[in-house]
Amino acid sequence: MDIIVESITKKYGTQKAVDNVSFNVKTGEILGFLGPNGAGKTTTMRAITCFLMPNAGDIKVGGISIKENPEEIKKNIGYVSENNPLYKEMPVIDYLYFIAELHNIPKNKIKDRILEIINLCGIEGEKHKKISELSRGYQQRVGLAQALIHDPKVLILDEPTAGLDPNQIVEIRDLIREIGREKTVILCSHILAEVEATCDRILIINKGKIVADGTSRDLRKQSQGREIIKVTIEDGDVNDIFKSLQALPNVKLVDILSKGDCQFEVQSKPETSSRKDIFKLCVDKKWSLTELTPTETKLEDVFRELTMN
Repeated sequence: MDIIVESITKKYGTQKAVDNVSFNVKTGEILGFLGPNGAGKTTTMRAITCFLMPNAGDIKVGGISIKENPEEIKKNIGYVSENNPLYKEMPVIDYLYFIAELHNIPKNKIKDRILEIINLCGIEGEKHKKISELSRGYQQRVGLAQALIHDPKVLILDEPTAGLDPNQIVEIRDLIREIGREKTVILCSHILAEVEATCDRILIINKGKIVADGTSRDLRKQSQGREIIKVTIEDGDVNDIFKSLQALPNVKLVDILSKGDCQFEVQSKPETSSRKDIFKLCVDKKWSLTELTPTETKLEDVFRELTMN
């Protein structure tokens, strides 16, 4: 079930939380939705789930407008919120039965559907335990199970791996990938490595506007004209080295990585290189240049570049 977001704007008073945002998500696609706090992610997700209406624009889920038939859209959406609110005193199987009834699943089909979801989410051995007795990872699985119980065509996940250990993160990531083969998935997260490993495509929003849209590889490629070098220099004062590096003509930004080791990250101006200038500077100053290593552009670098302003 495709999602088409068409030029939506949402205002809170005079502030535009979302400003003329447009994008689409195709069936079978896992979209990573990134942005700093206050960028407009939550407002956009709430509009897609029909929790709020935009002031302008429209959203169509499976060809249905949120303005025309929001109740029908809600039937086709599963949602896992960041805090994953669960009724923790209920046994897992009773909780899922309760959720199934809320979604009006026919009573004669509830048992089979619960067993199917329990198997899919890997909670077979935990189904008779109270939710409060489960680890954080298994509680996240129960949250996914409740979002999937009515077999929605669209799944929206808000920080689904928050607070999990590395093994649990891998398990949830694999589960999301499996689910994403048949459904339209939007994944909101602050963990950039998680988004890069899980999602087919990445959307970055900042100050209510879309600032990037593409695969992880596409986004990194867009920043390849920007040289980043890891530099280690000995036999000089760290502050003097910093000021001298910052004064080089092709240098845009210098960060101190380690004062004790005199280690720096040097970012060159677009389409320029600072390597020869750094080498010549060390020769002139009689400093020992022990490292001059180009750094591969990471998704984190792209994210910072697009959202720092």
